[in-house]
Amino acid sequence: MNKKPHHSGNTKDLRMRQQLATEAARIMADEGIENFHIAKHKAAERLHAPHTHNLPRNDEIQAALFEYQRLFKGGSQPQHLAQLREISCQAMAFLRPFQPRLVGPVLDGSATEFSGVSLHLFAEPADAVSLFLMENHIPYELGSQQATMANGEVLELPLYQVVLDDVTVSLTVFDLVGLRQAPCSPVTGKPMPRANLQGVEELLHNSSEEEV
Repeated sequence: MNKKPHHSGNTKDLRMRQQLATEAARIMADEGIENFHIAKHKAAERLHAPHTHNLPRNDEIQAALFEYQRLFKGGSQPQHLAQLREISCQAMAFLRPFQPRLVGPVLDGSATEFSGVSLHLFAEPADAVSLFLMENHIPYELGSQQATMANGEVLELPLYQVVLDDVTVSLTVFDLVGLRQAPCSPVTGKPMPRANLQGVEELLHNSSEEEV
């Protein structure tokens, strides 16, 4: 008689991945860690599995984050997300000359209480953004941001950070070609979803209708 295949190992591996995804999501929601790599390794350490090969994918962590927010942040997260989207609209209207696009957790809805706003701007030359900010007396901090493109190229891009209503707004500046070529999402590895001002306004309108 043939023996049935033994699946206990696979079940144990799956359970570990799920536990790690849930803990990583909790770390992101409650401790302000926005980097998936850092969150999943912190989760592995806390679950006494620092050398595990069952680390969850980033999209699994994001799914767990949505579930965690639904269960434990349902009374506050939707309102906070709406506030961040309103701030995004204000910033995008002001930065209209650079065809701003909203990206990241504020767009996909996974923003936590620690999240800022992330915008992609498009300018040639890139320092047109700094001139615009200075002309309008907007203080900023200048840094850099890496973006991985679909062809594997890693770009080092200017990153301006400004503060609006106590929220950090990060402005990553691409050239004009970048408007048609979105970088890869850290969640899925596919081209990153981006939304223009009209798209964000529609998100706000739709969410307000759902609350009625």
